[in-house]
Amino acid sequence: MSHVLILGGTTFDHIVYLDQFPKPLPQTIHQARFHETTGSTGSGKALCLTKLGVPNTLYSVLGDDPYGKHIIKHLQDSAVDFIYDIDPGGTERHINLMNADGNRISIFIRTSSEHPPFTIPLIESQLAKSDLLVLNIIAYCKDLVPLLSNYKKPVWTDLHDYTDDNPYHEPFINAADIIFLSSDNLRDYKSTMQQLISRGKKLVLCTHGKQGSTALTAESEWLYEPALTGFPLVDSNGAGDNYFAGFLYAWKKGKSTRECMQYGTLCAACCIGSPQLVAESLSAAGLEELYCSRYQ
Repeated sequence: MSHVLILGGTTFDHIVYLDQFPKPLPQTIHQARFHETTGSTGSGKALCLTKLGVPNTLYSVLGDDPYGKHIIKHLQDSAVDFIYDIDPGGTERHINLMNADGNRISIFIRTSSEHPPFTIPLIESQLAKSDLLVLNIIAYCKDLVPLLSNYKKPVWTDLHDYTDDNPYHEPFINAADIIFLSSDNLRDYKSTMQQLISRGKKLVLCTHGKQGSTALTAESEWLYEPALTGFPLVDSNGAGDNYFAGFLYAWKKGKSTRECMQYGTLCAACCIGSPQLVAESLSAAGLEELYCSRYQ
């Protein structure tokens, strides 16, 4: 199986669970369940792909601080092939407030440096051996886009809660062959998907949370896949990255676009039952068994 290089996206997250978001304000909440863990889109994709047996390497930047050391240990203990550079500004950290419906308010209390120092030979050695590149929308990854063009490898990107015509995302859109995004902040997600296809993209996937996902191919074929029911909701963090990784796992096996959407849907459904970014019990064998029980 070919090798995937994931560029960008490791954070230390403080996750607080509330029955509902505070209102009216001001308000004092005297007790709340919480935990602290590795977060962000690169970690989620790499952890999921590793559990599914897809060879991959994650490259990121983080601080030489306790938070960065936690991330390094967690990823290495999880058998993720993790390479990194040190961000002099420290490790990116988020506070995620979660309500009982799985909705999230994210507060970025420290962000990664926009132009951290890169060890270019380290990155290029991975670019040369990889067959597919995942470009995450972290600010410092913009500096890597010119480097990617030298290697002519397929690029996938995840725009997350994209808003139409947001100039921040343009370098990632321009570099990508296949695009994932969420409909959360879109006025008309189908129109947005059509616009992206008109820019030469091979495939666009749009997720709708509990409402499933939609695909649009370069041949103008629309596909819709509903979300699954019957999976307990513990923590929705990482569901989108698990969808992405499950889709990629099936894509690497030569599955149809609809089948890839189904595998992505399954991984997302498994993810929400765990407080971690990826369900602890996830495996390729287990996923295949679950696929047979749900779709065949």
